Amino acid sequence: MEIGLRFRAVASVCALCAAGVLALAPPAAAADPAPARPSAPGRQKATVPPPDLLEKGGTQVRLRAGAPALPEVSALSWLVADADTGEVLAAHDAHRRLPPASTLKTLFALTVLPAFPAGVRHTVSARELAGIGEGSSLVGVVEGHTYRVADLWYGVFLNSGNDAVRVLAALNGGWEHTARQMERKARSLGALDTTVVSPDGYDAEGQVSSAYDLAVFGRAGLRDPDFTRYCSTAYASFPGHDGTTYRIANTNRLLTGADGVEPYPGLLGIKNGYTSKAGNTLIAAARRGGRTLVVTVMNPQKGNGLTVYEEARKLLDWGFEAAGHADPVGSLDALRPVSHAGAEASAAKSPTAPPSGPDRAVGSTVASALGVSAGTLLLGLAGVTARRYMRSRRDGDGTGGSDGPGLRTHGVHRPGG
Repeated sequence: MEIGLRFRAVASVCALCAAGVLALAPPAAAADPAPARPSAPGRQKATVPPPDLLEKGGTQVRLRAGAPALPEVSALSWLVADADTGEVLAAHDAHRRLPPASTLKTLFALTVLPAFPAGVRHTVSARELAGIGEGSSLVGVVEGHTYRVADLWYGVFLNSGNDAVRVLAALNGGWEHTARQMERKARSLGALDTTVVSPDGYDAEGQVSSAYDLAVFGRAGLRDPDFTRYCSTAYASFPGHDGTTYRIANTNRLLTGADGVEPYPGLLGIKNGYTSKAGNTLIAAARRGGRTLVVTVMNPQKGNGLTVYEEARKLLDWGFEAAGHADPVGSLDALRPVSHAGAEASAAKSPTAPPSGPDRAVGSTVASALGVSAGTLLLGLAGVTARRYMRSRRDGDGTGGSDGPGLRTHGVHRPGG
């Protein structure tokens, strides 16, 4: 009885939403649609991909005649997208849920960075440094020393310092509060594959993300000047405990050229990571000829610890060369009709308020891009809501899946990883 009543309630709300949109729509809209915006001169209009193309898994690409062939990439999951338009140009198992390692710090920054001005000073306590995982990357935060918030962020982005993350999370309301807030932020960006257990990216049971979600985080970060400044900084000075400073270097080898990795022209940085469970992971972005690309590479299966950089290089090169020669296979802005059980369960424990401001424009933007009316879009969303409800009743709220989390292991970061 309760199931029937609750479903009828959901269906009624969906029907009322659809009816309201149809009642408010201008009568002339269907008869006299607004003219389509012309394509930019010299640029062929891309065809819209099926909405579930990236959900199918495997390698997805739609090459036109004369397009360069995809490079060989051994990573378990990868993606290359246009950071300006959000178009995904190619991907492999884009929604496969894998441990993200320190690339999860991008979501941490998106969540916490706006909360505190860079010049705020804070004296670190022993309690704030408690709980740092064994083998973690550290920037050298010392109990009793006073740091600017900007110093701590340089420690997060350059040295991947889990000690700096702990202090910033404590300022933000605590470890668990920050983890839940990060998940809400991910959902607000349309990233449904991410479950946060340890905000610093340290290996933890159930903690996963995907190449798609990490690309979403990287792209969103590039819209924030502070995020972009930190992630693209190669070297900085960090305060020592005795009044001196010491130099810290970004561990993204494509940015610094360390360990024999050739720096990538036009690189905007973003974030690399490594743990024993996640392997090597990387979000990288670069700009060339007025075009910005973002790529994600998760856990290469060949080569050594530097392979992640070379595979990202190949994907960036291909993406720039393929401009105008490949149709998108998805969008980082896309409304995703197929949900993931693990993401739904996580979302259920951390509900998200309706988006406001720019985020509310996503639905109308997608509707415009697909050439459908707002009423049609909301009718489709109503159907998705009803299907998700019935699916959750059928499948329950359990997490996991074929690529779900395994046994808990302690993350071991290489220095600066």
